Amino acid sequence: MQILKRPYLGELEMAVLEYLWLNGELDANSVYSALGKARGISHNTIQSTLERLFKKKLLSRKKISRAYIYIASVAREELMGSMINDVVNTISKDNTDGMLAAFVNIAAKTDDAHLDRLEQLINEYRSNNANRKSS
Repeated sequence: MQILKRPYLGELEMAVLEYLWLNGELDANSVYSALGKARGISHNTIQSTLERLFKKKLLSRKKISRAYIYIASVAREELMGSMINDVVNTISKDNTDGMLAAFVNIAAKTDDAHLDRLEQLINEYRSNNANRKSS
């Protein structure tokens, strides 16, 4: 897994990424039809947003005929993990208690099933690390 440097992402960039995560490989016209028209923004704005995401290495592209087809080059979970990790490292420095409490609070605000899932993830992580150490 590659570690991403957290890129700054604007609201439109996030919307475009989300659309590509949900719909797979698309050209600028398809993204414009789905997002640009509804937002009242130009095709050029969508095209430049796709180009920015490509330059940030969050999209890859291939040329078919005269158009580029874009695809997300990073999974939603990988980007989210990278962004959270960067924020935590920036804010918490050496004191991670606040970060841990925040994660528990976020999980608890939804329902007990999320707390159970958090506990399951912790146990899986510990089990996987124990297996690696014994290898």
